[in-house]
Amino acid sequence: MRKYIFPVFIAFMLILPFLYLPVLSAAGAWKYPSLVPESWSAAHWDRLLASRDGILPVVTLSVILSGSVALLVTVTGFIFGRLLTGCSGKRQIQAAGYLAYAFSPVIYAYCLQFFFLKAGISGTIAGVIIVQFLLFFPFSVIYFISHWGRNMVSLEELCFTLGSSRRTAWRMALIPVSVPALRTAFLQIFVFSWFDFGLTQVIGQGRVSTLSLTVWQYLAEADPYIAAAGSCLLLLPPAILMLLNEKTIRFRP
Repeated sequence: MRKYIFPVFIAFMLILPFLYLPVLSAAGAWKYPSLVPESWSAAHWDRLLASRDGILPVVTLSVILSGSVALLVTVTGFIFGRLLTGCSGKRQIQAAGYLAYAFSPVIYAYCLQFFFLKAGISGTIAGVIIVQFLLFFPFSVIYFISHWGRNMVSLEELCFTLGSSRRTAWRMALIPVSVPALRTAFLQIFVFSWFDFGLTQVIGQGRVSTLSLTVWQYLAEADPYIAAAGSCLLLLPPAILMLLNEKTIRFRP
């Protein structure tokens, strides 16, 4: 019996937020000590969809921003990972990449805020994309340095031995083989960007309104029901991407 307690507990802790948030967002009234809502209502979702200028532009902006950051960081990290293969100082560069995560992202953003103000990109979408790129790029490089191991280098050399050009080797061999790693990196970086709060808050200066910031505003206004509805939207894209990634890996020929 004991061996089932821990797995059940872990499963319960993982599933509970995905059950609690939808229930809370659809609760008409839910007071202590009731274990279930006393009534149900769609009023909170109606308020969310009709709030301020509407939630749809905020969701659209968040998807575009996170998707752009994930694509840019993944592609550049993949290329730089290859350039660093065989580099004599690869280990030192890889160790230096961890320095970006030695302190809070909020402190990191405040350290860079002066330069963004001088460049005139503070409070803009471009500024948020750049600051997220600066923070997530080292992670991508560290990840792809491990990917560009001996097998990948040997595959590239084999393509050259067979008379392939560098462009053909990348297009026909290296990139197809690296699709699972590229997909995993894109997913992770998208999630990092999607849930980011500190960098966007500091560099965006409140003018770049993402979904994570909007949900935080609802929490600050002490409105748990509409915050729960916003949190459901916040959890939806990462959950969909993870399911698609899992199905792609499972059914990959």
